[in-house]
Amino acid sequence: MHCPFCSAVDTKVIDSRLVSEGNHVRRRRECITCEERFTTYESAELVMPKIIKQDGIREPFNEDKLLAGLTKALEKRPVSVEKVEEAVNRIKATIRATGEREIPSRDVGEQVMKELRDLDEVAFVRFASVYRSFKDLNEFREEIDRLSKDSSS
Repeated sequence: MHCPFCSAVDTKVIDSRLVSEGNHVRRRRECITCEERFTTYESAELVMPKIIKQDGIREPFNEDKLLAGLTKALEKRPVSVEKVEEAVNRIKATIRATGEREIPSRDVGEQVMKELRDLDEVAFVRFASVYRSFKDLNEFREEIDRLSKDSSS
């Protein structure tokens, strides 16, 4: 680690602590040359698989798109921001746990629907209507009937 004050290469770690629920490490460092102290933060860089779109195009996983889709479906619904963030983290963990380098967008969409079903049924139907391209009222009705049957089980 280069010293931000004198650009010396040698620094020593004085103190290390876990922060942000153990997801980051805070390190207090001291430059050996100028003896100035500074703080660094470390976090694991977890590689997400590429997403294979319906048309075959591959693109990097985009957490902002995932969050935007969930937020749009949950618009004006009584679901806290914390619950949405937890859902995003669960989806990312599930995708990462596959161990695949590439994953079809359909798999991501199914994970989103699973989370929305648990968060809010109205948001689930909103998302499903767009995701599954419902063409008429009967398809809506069938999905609502399926949801009602799953809820009563």
